[in-house]
Amino acid sequence: MYAIIETGGKQIKVEEGQEIYVEKLNAEPESTVTFDKVLMVGGDEVKIGTPYVDGATVEAKVEKHGRQRKITVFKYKPKKNYKRKQGHRQPYTKLVVQKINA
Repeated sequence: MYAIIETGGKQIKVEEGQEIYVEKLNAEPESTVTFDKVLMVGGDEVKIGTPYVDGATVEAKVEKHGRQRKITVFKYKPKKNYKRKQGHRQPYTKLVVQKINA
């Protein structure tokens, strides 16, 4: 069984036992998070929401919080003596999907 959930402005396909990385959530490590914005539930019987499936939820356990690898943002305009260098590390939350309630 799988589900497609919406979190952090993104849609993610999840299955039970899968580890996923999402935009940082306001939850403590080792706690449980419930997603109620389920767009689709698949398996033996497919349910598609309009826009969300009624009564469907996905439960996940928070493993840890962290920050991704650093990316370099470099702006440059030739012959104008304009250079700007900036770094960015996006925060994330690592989750383990425990249960899909359809």
